[in-house]
Amino acid sequence: MPVIAITREMGTLGKDVASGLGEALNLPVIYHEVIDHLADRMRVRKSHVIRLLDGKAGLLERLTADKTSLSVFTADEIVDFALQGKGAIIRGWGATHLLRDVPHVVCVRVCSPLQVRKKRMMQRLQTDDGIWVEEEIRLNDEAHTAIMRRNFSLQWTDPENYDLVLNTERVKIQECVDEVLSLVKSREFTETSESRRQLEDIGLAARVRAALRRAPETHGKKVQVSAELGRVTLVGGRRSTDEKLVLVEVASSVRGVSDVMYRTHEVPEQPAQSVH
Repeated sequence: MPVIAITREMGTLGKDVASGLGEALNLPVIYHEVIDHLADRMRVRKSHVIRLLDGKAGLLERLTADKTSLSVFTADEIVDFALQGKGAIIRGWGATHLLRDVPHVVCVRVCSPLQVRKKRMMQRLQTDDGIWVEEEIRLNDEAHTAIMRRNFSLQWTDPENYDLVLNTERVKIQECVDEVLSLVKSREFTETSESRRQLEDIGLAARVRAALRRAPETHGKKVQVSAELGRVTLVGGRRSTDEKLVLVEVASSVRGVSDVMYRTHEVPEQPAQSVH
């Protein structure tokens, strides 16, 4: 079943495009479900998660927010939805970048110019306060930019990060839906055993990261995680044998893991600095 990842930007009508795809393919549009799950896993209110994502969190909320846990648990939730085999349209949450390397996932950015977005949001919110609406859009975009840079080290607006970029100032909703459907039905985006395996590897690595973050004994340990056919590799700094064993033990307990290896990340020597 098809998996489509779509960006979430205020006033672009991406929500309408996602809804149209859901109706055309008889698939669920995933967004609010992720908020519910994240709030439960992080033991915070749903409103707290939403404010963090939209850039509206107050100083105290930002200081107390566990942004690493938010990132790790979000990735686990998103990949899990994609792995369920029922197909889905996933809106926002960095899904376009989390799933970018999976050949059968269609990654779409829906956009439009700021002034068009501003006008739409003013109509939607039934307000004539254009300054306030533009500031809301700016805060939302800045928060999204910060999250994408922190989690993926990329500029999310660059077109090369997507399979399809649609400007709803010029392209109607139904035409956007039709364009995405043409990719979904193409041979290039047909799910294969190999593309499914790649998704499963990404999903297993995400589950291991979540388990390491959740376990008290490994919660603050920085380690890179990769997976291939059930074999998990942890890459981190120099640690004692006991510390490595704890990391391996937690990772080994995750469903789907058949073997775990810890590799020490060697920091390259810095070249000697000449003094002038």
